[in-house]
Amino acid sequence: MTSTPPSSADTPTAVTTRSGWGRRLVDSLSRYGFVIVFFAFVVFFAVRADAFLNPSNLVNILEGNAVLLIAALAMTLVVASGGIDLSIGIAIDFGGWFAIIAMRDYNLTWASALLVGLLAGAAVGTLNAALVVRLKISPFLATLGTFFIGSSVQQIYTSGGGQVPFREMSESFRSLSTGAVLGIPTEIVLAGTVGLLYFVLLERSVHGKRIHAIGLQRSVASVSGIRVSGYLVFVFIFASATVALSGIILTAGLRQFTPLSGFSYLLDSIAAVFIGASMHPQRRPNVAGTLVGVLFLGVVSNGLNLMGLDFNLRDALEGIILVGALALAFTNRNNRAAEVSI
Repeated sequence: MTSTPPSSADTPTAVTTRSGWGRRLVDSLSRYGFVIVFFAFVVFFAVRADAFLNPSNLVNILEGNAVLLIAALAMTLVVASGGIDLSIGIAIDFGGWFAIIAMRDYNLTWASALLVGLLAGAAVGTLNAALVVRLKISPFLATLGTFFIGSSVQQIYTSGGGQVPFREMSESFRSLSTGAVLGIPTEIVLAGTVGLLYFVLLERSVHGKRIHAIGLQRSVASVSGIRVSGYLVFVFIFASATVALSGIILTAGLRQFTPLSGFSYLLDSIAAVFIGASMHPQRRPNVAGTLVGVLFLGVVSNGLNLMGLDFNLRDALEGIILVGALALAFTNRNNRAAEVSI
């Protein structure tokens, strides 16, 4: 009997080639699926809203989300260390609150007030670090407690949530929100500077690698000689001081402090971090991914607003879009993980 030679399509090489192409395609979709969704929405809004691609509107998107980016970068640092910070809204509030009090009630210069605001934010982080590192309370519960304490302090001081105005603040302080550097809005410059600092810290330094190691396996990091407690103290204090800058920018723009205004940035910052993590090969928080997450949230909010949708409907659609995009991204990653295990 004469045997029929196998066709080239049935050879191991051909099967391997098809499998290799398929794996690469799945991996690309898994890693960049959210980016594809992001650009799909950009195209959609460009078609449905004539003003969306207007340069001034694009600048508005960047400027309007600069504060959120700073808060999300701080959250990225905390999540990378294996924790969560539910008190970033308090650090935002304290930054703006103490800065305005320093200028209005103590006649400090705008630069001194800026420093006071940052120190106030750092104080919030110090409390978090003490609860987590010293008392061994989980970051979720510790920062939740800090949130309740900070919220109550603001309510008591402002007699139930009244605004703290200061219309006579110096133009130098106001320029932190309304000014420009070489024609670029100061908010964008500040957010970009913070982003670069966080990129170097988390993605390009040995300290960033150690922080990621702590977040992945704290016990292994400790056995390896990493000073886990010291890094966690740094993470909480540095993150809170960073988001205090957000509160200072908000106060400078409004010329007043509004109690509990920072809370509105908490959920969006968490969402941006996990959007970014969904694009990372190991699902780790990362600066570039967080930036994409913030831009995605900004584009969706701006695009739906330009389409003239009802406020309540717009919020519902933003939530549906966010959940759907995240579900797609994480489903792709789960499929990829299943393929690798097989």
